[in-house]
Amino acid sequence: MIRWIIAVFLAPLLIGAAPAPRDWSKTVTQTSSGAFVIGNPKAKVKLIEYLSYTCPHCAHFSIGSSAVLKGKYVRSGSTSVELRHAIRDKLDMAATIIARCTGPVGFSATTDAVFAGQEDWLMRGIQFERVNGGRMDLYPENARLRALADGAGLTDIGRARGLNDAALDACFANDAEVLKIAVMADAAWTAIRAAAPADGGTPSFVVNGKPYPHLDWAGLDKVLLAAGAR
Repeated sequence: MIRWIIAVFLAPLLIGAAPAPRDWSKTVTQTSSGAFVIGNPKAKVKLIEYLSYTCPHCAHFSIGSSAVLKGKYVRSGSTSVELRHAIRDKLDMAATIIARCTGPVGFSATTDAVFAGQEDWLMRGIQFERVNGGRMDLYPENARLRALADGAGLTDIGRARGLNDAALDACFANDAEVLKIAVMADAAWTAIRAAAPADGGTPSFVVNGKPYPHLDWAGLDKVLLAAGAR
């Protein structure tokens, strides 16, 4: 009798239960050029962002857009974001190596953490380079980048995201990866300057193939909504 009652009253609830929608912000793939794509690979709206970790405007955009861009549009599957590195300086390269060292699974969250702490690590890094630049000029390039990351506190951000010293050593010693980043950066700056020859900078955006070089988050949000972001 009790089983019959449970079956009668719970069956409609079980039948009507729908699986939770997929969180596409957890899906990260990598292009042949090395760029990371966050979100649904078949998203209707495809956003490319050219970014620099030492760019204050990029940090402002990242912090201001994350709740809606990643938390809503990417999460829903309507939008994907491809992040292409536009390296500006050695500190930027060091930060890029740290962010990418966490791999596809950790890249998005590490990027957010790097931008959230930019004001602190950037000032520390500039001061460290000013004091130790002459000594670091004697180092091989990869060792110089690692020393700069240590001095700025960037490696502390990496450790907080699960990287140990062995993983950090391997990432900074990976010549093929550093070269891939440099090639991507050259291509990024070529695209940025083609879109805005007079004053191209970061962040710069492309939505479904159309460049938008001078937008803040409020302006880009309108473009994304018009393109079908939900």
